[in-house]
Amino acid sequence: MKADKLVRRTAEYRSYIPGVTKIQGGVHICVKSSGEELSLVICEEGKRGRKQIPFSPDDRIGDIWTMELMGEDFSGLIYCLEEDGKEVPDPCGKEFAGRERWGDSRQAKKTAYTRLVCEDYDWEGDRPLKHSYNETILYRLHVRGFTKHPSSRTENRGTFQAITEKIPYLKNLGVTAVELMPPNEFTEVLMENGADGNPYATGEPTGKINYWGYGESWLFAPKSAYASGAEKHAVREFRDLVKELHRNGIEIVIELYFTGKEGTALIQEAVRSWVYDFHVDGIHLTGAVPADILADDPLLADTKLFALSWNGRECGEKVHGRRHLAEYNDGFMIDMRRVLKGDEDQISGLIFRNRRNPAGFGVINYMANTNSLTMMDMVSYERKHNEANGEGNRDGSDYNYTWNCGAEGPSRKKKILQMRRKQLRNAFVLLFLSQGTPLIQAGDEFGDSAGGNNNAYCQDNSVSWLNWDLLESNRDIFEFVKYMIEFRKKHSVFHMDVEPKNIDYLACGHPDVSYHGVKAWCPEFENFRRQLGIMYCGEYGRREGNAPDDYFFVAYNMHWEPHEFALPKLPKEQYWHICLNTDDDEINGIYGDGMQPRPENQKQFLVPSRSIVVFRGLEDKKEAAVSGKGLEE
Repeated sequence: MKADKLVRRTAEYRSYIPGVTKIQGGVHICVKSSGEELSLVICEEGKRGRKQIPFSPDDRIGDIWTMELMGEDFSGLIYCLEEDGKEVPDPCGKEFAGRERWGDSRQAKKTAYTRLVCEDYDWEGDRPLKHSYNETILYRLHVRGFTKHPSSRTENRGTFQAITEKIPYLKNLGVTAVELMPPNEFTEVLMENGADGNPYATGEPTGKINYWGYGESWLFAPKSAYASGAEKHAVREFRDLVKELHRNGIEIVIELYFTGKEGTALIQEAVRSWVYDFHVDGIHLTGAVPADILADDPLLADTKLFALSWNGRECGEKVHGRRHLAEYNDGFMIDMRRVLKGDEDQISGLIFRNRRNPAGFGVINYMANTNSLTMMDMVSYERKHNEANGEGNRDGSDYNYTWNCGAEGPSRKKKILQMRRKQLRNAFVLLFLSQGTPLIQAGDEFGDSAGGNNNAYCQDNSVSWLNWDLLESNRDIFEFVKYMIEFRKKHSVFHMDVEPKNIDYLACGHPDVSYHGVKAWCPEFENFRRQLGIMYCGEYGRREGNAPDDYFFVAYNMHWEPHEFALPKLPKEQYWHICLNTDDDEINGIYGDGMQPRPENQKQFLVPSRSIVVFRGLEDKKEAAVSGKGLEE
């Protein structure tokens, strides 16, 4: 066999980078093992026969073993480790073979083998993009579920390559970064392993799929089942995806889940590996995370790192003039869903979430995420519906903070459908006009539904696959989201580089941001209040050409009754115009540039129930004042 021609030699190339590294005339192998005896088991992919090459104790430092294999042809060779007589996979393997078929229970039972050498790759000068948080629009997706549905009309559905095919769609929508749920190698077939204390565990498949990918995994390798074609080269295809996203100005952030069993050193090496081997722009760290160690890692100093929290780094220093850490948790979603449904005592929460943009780290804001109801389900269900998971609807959170607009689940009633559309518009305004970095869960931009399932961890089917046909039937939702992304990008007062201070620190006559109730300059915080006005001074923002931004006044009325808002005074020769009114179903809530009506009454405006109206200050002497829906005559 081909492996018989390989020769082991004492390591001369002193590197402790985990896995296989090409060197002149062969490969350098570095693995971690606490065993007493360790060997490399090599075989040829698809053929019988194996060759066992022991590691030398002389090439061991602590639990790190190294070896150099010299030879001319490593193609088709795969390996695992034999630790104290038992075959185990290399935890630092870079590309796995024999795991190319998704959901294959036979593969799941076998020892995972790693390709002995990864091919060279021409990055063509590619580098991470390093967008700042205040300029970022995130889009979170599951590699398989994003394109697996036949409606995706991609050539290789459910793969890295299929995401590449969807890049024009992502650019058209306006996102600047994609976040992939765990794209690394994991076992998707759930097995009865007795880890939960079950004495009757058989070690056989349970019949359920670990669709999300959370659990024990191989942290250094892209998932083979996410590669396309007959060859299934996941490393090459993932790199192609990264390079093509970067060519189109889109960053890529990957989620890595840690069980806590891996050890801090291995976690740190894995995160580093995705940065220097795959050029990713950021890592979303979930599970048992050594956050402080990663935050202080100099190699990661300009890589975006997302975590639940950063332990008091609120006032930390920026690195190279920019923040690379970001807080990523459900706080914004919970508070803003409560605002949206009209709960009591939410005005303080609305102000806090709307302005939050700490000096030491960014914040990731979202209205829906993987472990929650989708945004369409958020306005269609008040209770979770996880019956299909086979756990008696006991799994998943009972706290969804949602309102079904009058009927549980699908409805054909016009008033209910109109209210749901309006609530979705309200939700996207809450998201995109808040200072933190907005994130959209894939499919929410066209009303994708999981049928009320808020914990679809085992649903590898239409529950979790995006139905792209909804892009046409719910075109209005998509167009509104696209408009809000463009609107946010145009107006920097909604994504300032620093958190608004609520003071006039430029001495221009207005605070950067000010808060109002139904009376101007008088915010109201009683528990029964559901109204808030926020005014933005354009002098604190900049548009293209470094000109000041416009003044804006955003009137939030989350009450089920209309309320009259007093409009704050603008500088001389400026008038309030309406650029958004979520209550206006006929125009999908949008008044485009050049079509923004000027209310006759510049002092007061009646904001309809459960609605948000956005006013823009413009010089408009020549244009006749107009009246319209909700305008006081």
